[in-house]
Amino acid sequence: MANDETVGRYSSLARAALSGERVVDCGSEAFGEGCFGAAGYDDTEGLPEGAVRASLGCGDPLAVAELRAGETVLDLGSGGGIDVLLSARRVGPRGKAYGLDAGVDMLELARRHAEQAGVTNVEFLHGAIEALPLPDRSVDVVISNCVINLSDDKAAVLAEAFRVLRPGGRFGISDVVTEDEVAAAPARREAVERRIGCAAGALSVAGYRELLRRAGFVGIRITLTADHGEGVRSAIVQAVKPAVGPGLEIRPMCDGDAEQVLAIYQAGLDSGQASFETVAPTWEGFTAGKLPHLRYVAADTETGEVVGWVAASRVSTRPVYAGVVEHSVYVHPGCQAHGIGRALLTAFVAAGEDAGVWTIQSGIFPENTASLVLHQALGFRVVGTRERVGCHRGIWRDVLMLERRSTAIAC
Repeated sequence: MANDETVGRYSSLARAALSGERVVDCGSEAFGEGCFGAAGYDDTEGLPEGAVRASLGCGDPLAVAELRAGETVLDLGSGGGIDVLLSARRVGPRGKAYGLDAGVDMLELARRHAEQAGVTNVEFLHGAIEALPLPDRSVDVVISNCVINLSDDKAAVLAEAFRVLRPGGRFGISDVVTEDEVAAAPARREAVERRIGCAAGALSVAGYRELLRRAGFVGIRITLTADHGEGVRSAIVQAVKPAVGPGLEIRPMCDGDAEQVLAIYQAGLDSGQASFETVAPTWEGFTAGKLPHLRYVAADTETGEVVGWVAASRVSTRPVYAGVVEHSVYVHPGCQAHGIGRALLTAFVAAGEDAGVWTIQSGIFPENTASLVLHQALGFRVVGTRERVGCHRGIWRDVLMLERRSTAIAC
């Protein structure tokens, strides 16, 4: 979590704002760029002057959050409440906006601003962004404004954001990041942090992507905005929690899923339409044959039961094939025809593009019409037939070769 010094500094700023002072967090050079504080917003009309004056952000996350009427939104590190109040306006009376902050003085300030604005569909919570005091799958959108960079455990922050989002939920924040070459040069980074105090602890662009991916997010986009010099940038960071049907959740596969994943695998092999293999491998064999990333399961949110999975294998170790993978997707036989395979494959395609995969390959028996229809619906095309390529249960069988070429990754 943010250390006591950080919380103390922001509590001091909150007390100054409660006294009517204008508060400034970062150095004058950073504010001179016009992108920190209230200068980062397009529309603050109707907000209490104090809320605007107390803004300490580095952008406007609401500009990309695409909030809709009736949604529930959570602001991580809500400070004086400006983003919570703007969110409450956008989600309307049927929606709700939560603000979370570690400082009791900031919470007092934010509640005062909400009262002044006459906004009732808000709630301010005391807590750490690394341990959110909200139930699983309870919000539609997570926003934040120049706060995550202050955390000492950013992986925990992103994992918690993923946990509280509903399937299909959106993550849209403003933050300070460093360009990748700055992250690789400690002396240069220290100089930047001394010059712009609020850049301390910022992730590199690549580091942000990796932590979001590990948490389970897909559709990751990091858009650099204001340039503060020396490789320090403001950025908009966007990602999505994979969508799936009611009562289910798609998340990264873990070792605890081993027994259920292999049982589903075996059930698919027993059908005679999934693979030339007849016996599922051990978990050690499974993990050795699959890439360590690009593995996901669909699980029941009440019981935790795994009902389907998708994973990728390397096609070749040659560098030219770095962005080419072969995938497998299996659904529990009692849960088929419910859109689970489609949701898993959709999430896999998005995650693959996030990881730089430009081609996904698969081999499918011609008789497996359900799998063929699913893959073709998601942009796979048949590129050829391997005739009588193998003998399966006494019958020589053909295999259709399919591939999906990404349109998001240009050569």
